[in-house]
Amino acid sequence: MLDTYRKLETPENIDLDIQVAGPVVRIMAFTIDSLIRLGVQIALLMLMTLLGKFGMGVFLISTFVLEWFYPVLFEVLNRGQTPGKRAMGVAVVNDDSTPVGWTASIVRNFLRIVDFLPLGYLTGLVSMTVNKDFKRIGDLAAGTLVVYRDRPAPAAPWPESVSSPPPVALSLPQQRALLAFVERRNQLTLARQQELANHLQPVLQKQGDEAVNYLYRVATWLRGGR
Repeated sequence: MLDTYRKLETPENIDLDIQVAGPVVRIMAFTIDSLIRLGVQIALLMLMTLLGKFGMGVFLISTFVLEWFYPVLFEVLNRGQTPGKRAMGVAVVNDDSTPVGWTASIVRNFLRIVDFLPLGYLTGLVSMTVNKDFKRIGDLAAGTLVVYRDRPAPAAPWPESVSSPPPVALSLPQQRALLAFVERRNQLTLARQQELANHLQPVLQKQGDEAVNYLYRVATWLRGGR
C-alpha cells in the first residue's frame, strides 16, 4: 500500500476515490478540539464560581455535555466535521462514504474511553496503526471512516465579454454544458478550448479563437448579460 487512497464502489456501480486520514492529522484535529473544549470549560468555571454551589453543579453538567456530546453534535450537524476536523480538512463518514448519523457518531465517540485505555489513547493509536483504514476501536464498532474532504476551489472570475444570443435554441443540459465550459476555462489550455469549440463549427460557423470567444458571449447571455 503506497498511499491512503481507496476505491469505493457504490450500489449504482460508480467508483469513488476517497483518501483516508492517518493518525497524525487526526491527532492534530483532536488537539484543536480539546483546546476549544478546555477554553470553554475555563470560561464556564470562571463564570459559574460566582454562583456558588449551584454554579458548580451547572459547570459539572456542562463539562459532561461538552466532553461527550461536543463531537457528536458537530459530526452529525456539520457534515462530519468538528472545528478541529474542519481546520485539518478531514471529516467522519460511514464506511460507504455516506454522511454519518446519530447512532454511528454516538457509538464512535462514546467508545473513546476504550481507545483511551490504558493511558493517552494508546489502544486507539495501536488500532489505527495496524488497520489499513486507520480505524480506532470506535470506528470499527460504528462502521465509520475519517477521510480527507476536498475544499471547493474558488470559482474563476467570469470573463469580460459582451453577450450574444445562441444561434439555435439550447436545451437545459446544453446550457449547463456551455456554462461549465466557460467556468472551467482556466483548467483547459487554449488549444483544448479551441478543439472543443471547433466541434460546434456546423452550428456556429466559426473556428479557433473566434469560436471560443463566441461561446463566451453566448454563455454571458445565458447568465443574464444583455
